[in-house]
Amino acid sequence: MSSTNLVSIRIITADIKRLVQFFEAATQITAKWFTEDFAELQSKSFTLAIGSTKTLAFFGEGIAEPSTNKSIIIEFFVENVDDDYRRIKELTHEIVQEPTTMPWGNRSLLFRDPDGNLINFFTPVSDEAKKKFL
Repeated sequence: MSSTNLVSIRIITADIKRLVQFFEAATQITAKWFTEDFAELQSKSFTLAIGSTKTLAFFGEGIAEPSTNKSIIIEFFVENVDDDYRRIKELTHEIVQEPTTMPWGNRSLLFRDPDGNLINFFTPVSDEAKKKFL
């Protein structure tokens, strides 16, 4: 019997230094650079990999295109979304939704990274949501 585990999410970007700096500031995690075209932000629960468009050469032509995502939200569980909001609004002017309590029990902040990817910082606030995450 085998199992499948999500190990990381990788974002391809045309400006890797800018995007890595943004995510370091947003997550307060220092990236580990493996090459000038590939870095990872690692925590105990996730790895966010960021690769430059140059890394696509290893996979084949036309496989991915930076700054075109309109279907995925990258979500981060944070201790206090309202505290993080004060910091995040200094990093981006693309706040999609200020902290709002959602019907499923999470307090959620939606914003875009410099490439336009949708990011959600959330904190469980209802008893049911807390049971799921805490």
